Amino acid sequence: MKCQLVQEQIVSATYGELAEEQANELERHMAACPECAGEHEQLLSLKAIAEAHPVLEPDANLVARARLKLDEALNALPPRRWYDRLGQRIMNNFASVWAAPVAACLLLVVGAGAGSLSGYQFAQNRATHTAATQSAPMLSATVTPATTPTAEVGAPAEIANISSIVRQPNSHMVEVRYNQVVPRRIEGSLDDPAIRQLLMLASENSASSRVRDDSVGLLADECRAGHGCKAAGIRDALLMALRYDKNAGVREKALHGLEPYVAEDTRVRDAVLEALMSDGDSHIRTAAINILGPVEADTSVRQVLHTVSNTDVNPYIRNVSRQVLNSVPEIQ
Repeated sequence: MKCQLVQEQIVSATYGELAEEQANELERHMAACPECAGEHEQLLSLKAIAEAHPVLEPDANLVARARLKLDEALNALPPRRWYDRLGQRIMNNFASVWAAPVAACLLLVVGAGAGSLSGYQFAQNRATHTAATQSAPMLSATVTPATTPTAEVGAPAEIANISSIVRQPNSHMVEVRYNQVVPRRIEGSLDDPAIRQLLMLASENSASSRVRDDSVGLLADECRAGHGCKAAGIRDALLMALRYDKNAGVREKALHGLEPYVAEDTRVRDAVLEALMSDGDSHIRTAAINILGPVEADTSVRQVLHTVSNTDVNPYIRNVSRQVLNSVPEIQ
């Protein structure tokens, strides 16, 4: 039995869809072929991981929330002139005719590889983040709608967006205003799970950089103070902000909030290294070098610093990276 034929049957066997006779023949082959047996074990492990993290059904209010965000994004777009639209349509028609065969090949090759792997990892991370935030109790804070005396905070899928965040001076109290069907507000301590959940939701608010800046700043302060900055929660929100937020100020606050965990959390270390390598703001890259001080003897950190010191286009970044490398003793 050839390995090429076996590899086509391994997936069916993993999900119990192979005929008994073929399954017996496959087992005899894998007993004599370690490579095919190893691939079968990997598929079994992947299946177990997928079953341990089932895909959650979206909440009924998710569509309404998505439409609100889409409307906000569309309203923010500048109007296009009629001849711009006509020219773009003509160019799109020509491009689709000439590029269709090439695009199909690229979709088959790239989509089968990087797309499936990154999509699976992203789904796992988002499912973990959603489960963590939805499990937090939501009844401990006092919520006040704009038009009614009292109310309760809804689930994240019921919240359209966060409109403002205000911290009372010299106090641990925070007021968060958010929108559902009507504007609402909640007031409570930064230690309150409801407040923290709203702050994490606000860190993903694509419509307002000010709200993201306020929320990430408060989350970063909590992490630097060591107040419940667990990996599945506030720390995840800061990692997302550092990697993907378009506002440099928001990314810088997230970076400083993650600083206390660079030595103990490899995900934080990797995110800081990514910021050093690819962030478009030189202040953030310089701060990343300083934050890596406790782990600058780590092999991966040394490799990145060596690459930056030799190839980076910014002479100041090259010089600082070289100074850090020279101050670190060689690994024995």
